[in-house]
Amino acid sequence: MDTITHIALGACIGEVLAKRKLGKKAMVFGALAQTIPDIDFIFSLWLEPSSNVLVHRGFTHSLLFVVLISLLLAVINQRWWGKSDTSFSFWFLFFGAETLVHILLDAFNAYGTAWFEPFSDYRVSFNTLFVADPFYSIPLGITLVILVILKPDHRSRIYWAIGALFLSSFYVGYALFNKFDIDEEVRANLVVQNIQTEKYFSTPTPFNNWLWFIVASNESGSFVGYRSVFDEKTKIDLRFFPRNDSLLRLADDQEEVIRLKRFSQGYYTAALVGDTLIFNDLRFGQMIGWEDPHAGFVFHYYLHPELDNRLVMQRGRFANWDRQATQSLLQRIKGQ
Repeated sequence: MDTITHIALGACIGEVLAKRKLGKKAMVFGALAQTIPDIDFIFSLWLEPSSNVLVHRGFTHSLLFVVLISLLLAVINQRWWGKSDTSFSFWFLFFGAETLVHILLDAFNAYGTAWFEPFSDYRVSFNTLFVADPFYSIPLGITLVILVILKPDHRSRIYWAIGALFLSSFYVGYALFNKFDIDEEVRANLVVQNIQTEKYFSTPTPFNNWLWFIVASNESGSFVGYRSVFDEKTKIDLRFFPRNDSLLRLADDQEEVIRLKRFSQGYYTAALVGDTLIFNDLRFGQMIGWEDPHAGFVFHYYLHPELDNRLVMQRGRFANWDRQATQSLLQRIKGQ
């Protein structure tokens, strides 16, 4: 999830877990602890892009890192800020809970979270929440503001914090329910349309949990489409994108191709646009694809010639996004 959401979530968790021992500092410690796994952003300062996409949400989002960083922070805090009513185990459990919730929440996005590094490079992706979902974040953000305003001894603080955590957790449950329903319809459509695939996934489109982006893949390519929870017609319109593995042999750096394939978890296509060879990771959706089924993909990496890939995760996310695109998104969410 986005950094602001992690900060608000960490502050609310801190209020619930440590307010009695730490006072208002519980919010600060919670907010800081919740953002610690994202220190991996510093590696982007010197890593080339295809390596950086694997480092992001890599070891710093692993279960081993949660244990190690919690131990380290527990030692530091017990020594420098410890009180008679705090202990090493209190600090360890506090920081452990905050960082564990961080990597758990990030796994609900499409990016992939390396829970098991360095023992396995398998990445966990529940594909249930968009990376920035206001319906998840707003209750936490409002509560953070209220907690900052309220006096430290105000009796309602704990109720605000618990309420925000309950609402955000309830929304995750609602999102899981939507995903289960969408996945059932996808499986049924693949059978009815006689589409042979090895794997598929569904993931929400930007800022909502009602319109879902669908990818079903086999060795030759992927079928891509959209499904709203409010759609009345049974059929899902799926467009085929060939994988074009032969094009990837034209890339200058084959190690770069290997890293990108690993990152994409097998959901990719290659395309030659003019003289530019592009690697598309399908998991992040299309640029306003609900409006234009031929639209390019959000994650498009230039393999040849050597062009700037430093903003590969962001440059396509809101490309061509305007008022009309927003209106068409809302219209598509309503169903067809």
